[in-house]
Amino acid sequence: MPIYLFWGEDDFAIAKAVEKLRKQVLDPNWLQFNYEKIVGDRPDLIIQAFDTAMTPVFGMGGRLVWLADTTICQNCPEDLLNQLKRTLPALQPDSHLLLTSRKKPDKRLKSTKLLQEYAQVQEFSLIPPWETEKLLQRVKQLSAEFNVKLTPKAAEFLAESAGNDTRQLTSELQKLELYGQNQANSLDIETVSALVTSNSQNSLHLAKAIKEKDEPRALKLVNELLNRNEPALKIVATLVGQFRIWAIVKLMIETGERDEKKIATLAQIGNPKRIYFLRQEVQNLKAKQLLAILPVLLDLEISLKTGADPLSSLQGSAIAMCHLLRQ
Repeated sequence: MPIYLFWGEDDFAIAKAVEKLRKQVLDPNWLQFNYEKIVGDRPDLIIQAFDTAMTPVFGMGGRLVWLADTTICQNCPEDLLNQLKRTLPALQPDSHLLLTSRKKPDKRLKSTKLLQEYAQVQEFSLIPPWETEKLLQRVKQLSAEFNVKLTPKAAEFLAESAGNDTRQLTSELQKLELYGQNQANSLDIETVSALVTSNSQNSLHLAKAIKEKDEPRALKLVNELLNRNEPALKIVATLVGQFRIWAIVKLMIETGERDEKKIATLAQIGNPKRIYFLRQEVQNLKAKQLLAILPVLLDLEISLKTGADPLSSLQGSAIAMCHLLRQ
């Protein structure tokens, strides 16, 4: 079926997927006749894209109409839905319609259900920074695509350095691919750390500084993260995810649970072997201390969403959390 729906916040990954689709569908000699990109934030523009997709291919290759940043899976009036119903089944095999959106499709809408029936739906969501197993798995997947061989420690370093930034990870792997062309062995952590640009200051380091009750370092990290244009709400989301994991693990330990698989399942951790390291991270804290952090983060999120100053709010909350962990 020549219909595609790409959605998610990973703009770079979507752009790469779109470029791949363009190369598959279009003849470069007929590109200007058979390729159209239309911003799909208004019903009239969406209908224009549908009409263009129905136009016969000119010359060689196929036709590709890209409806970018579309809102059709969040809001679809009845007349637009009817147009969608007429268009999707009638598209010719050589005419391809691509819809992209950063927002998750609303599964309750008839337009979303219709697209799920006719389209190839692919998600491009950013991996949460605290889901380190998934970040490491993505490093392994992409390094295989680039034919870059890494030792386990080097792969972990690259995952921590790039975080969930697909653009940076791709850039670093391209660099490592060039370096490793004449290398028979896997690249070790010493080699990778010398070549890779490490984002040493990230939200997980802020969580660790707060956990260790290191106020000066926490305040410095808040300032550096904001100076790097890291969104304040994204920082809070990372802190919530990390402290939630720590709190669940510590609570299970204090209640006498020894089965690492059960702890991992409850904490939504994919690799139970990680529980061993999490035990070490929370050994000097109590569950009630970690649980007391979560309401502070909730209040912080609410204040940021209602217009509070990010720097003062984050720094004030960091100090408050450090004090709670000392009690």
